[in-house]
Amino acid sequence: MKRKIRMGMVGGGKGAFIGAVHRMAAALDGQIELVCGAFSSSPEKSKLSGQEFFLAPARVYANYEELISKEKNLPAGERMDFVSIVTPNHVHYGPAKMALDNGFHVICDKPLCFDMQEAYDLDKTVKETGLLFALTHNYTGYPMVKQARAMIKNGDIGTIRKVVVEYPQGWLSTKLEDSDQKQATWRTDPKRSGIAGSMGDIGTHAENLAEYITGLQITELCADLTAFVEGRQLDDDGNVLLRFDNGAKGVLHASQICAGEENDLNIRVYGTKAGLEWHQMEPNTLVVKWLDKSKEILRTGVGNLYPEVQAHARVPAGHPEGYLEAFANIYRNFAFCLQARLDGREPEAIYNDFPTVWDGVRGMNFIQKVVASSNSKEKWVKV
Repeated sequence: MKRKIRMGMVGGGKGAFIGAVHRMAAALDGQIELVCGAFSSSPEKSKLSGQEFFLAPARVYANYEELISKEKNLPAGERMDFVSIVTPNHVHYGPAKMALDNGFHVICDKPLCFDMQEAYDLDKTVKETGLLFALTHNYTGYPMVKQARAMIKNGDIGTIRKVVVEYPQGWLSTKLEDSDQKQATWRTDPKRSGIAGSMGDIGTHAENLAEYITGLQITELCADLTAFVEGRQLDDDGNVLLRFDNGAKGVLHASQICAGEENDLNIRVYGTKAGLEWHQMEPNTLVVKWLDKSKEILRTGVGNLYPEVQAHARVPAGHPEGYLEAFANIYRNFAFCLQARLDGREPEAIYNDFPTVWDGVRGMNFIQKVVASSNSKEKWVKV
């Protein structure tokens, strides 16, 4: 195929943080071009956003329903190939469902949707349509996360016994939502965010990272959620004990009231032979702590790393690769798989690596069970 993959976007208009991130990530490898969108719940703001993105006025729509219906009626050589959904949680399901029902592939921001009923329905629809669906758990895109995953898959650290994953932030240490700060306002509103606050926003990243790196699944959990800021409707701090399907145990901590913390997502995995440690704020480094020899510091681009690392690294050693590049790896892998499908061939296996709708179902189930456990006197809840 001798053209770029054509992307439409729902949400992410002028001034939207995550929309800009998605557009930069999609454009980074030159595989995808933005051709249309419904960028805001305000038709006027959507129009202004389209002008800023240099789109043809006829391809800038008032809402996602108009976007999908009109794009479907365009000739196959012009219409979008997929839609990227970058809205608050309560506006994930509608455009995703309609896009799939009308033959469009989907990339969606996390969490998957608003509740479990929507999650199961999207999973069913993806299976019925056979279309591609990617969920932007972007931290899985880091090269050294993929090194950790490959080492565990290949038995380098032995049988996993313990997993500790943390995501502390401090930006909601005060009642920021009262200042009409957009990101805080919808994330702390149960009508838009869902049943969880910090645990739904960043706890799902920690849950997904733990399952992605280890290849294990959480089977039971015991949770304690708190809203420390007076008057806040949803949790801003959570602590969860985990049990995995191989018998390993774990601890997950997610908080947005840890004063002074930025985005210190980190994970430690301990096996019978060694432990692994990775920090999102130092993403090019993976620490390997051996049981019977000195620890190793592995660096992106240096030494004999697994092919999964080389396939997802872009620059020479010593040049930092970060948040945007990790995001871009999801978009690029999705684009490669979609290109292969349009060409009638199988994609290279190493690029068939991005979170799917099922990861989204797992995340939504995690949110539901964490809230249920925190509200329960019995505590241990089967996942």
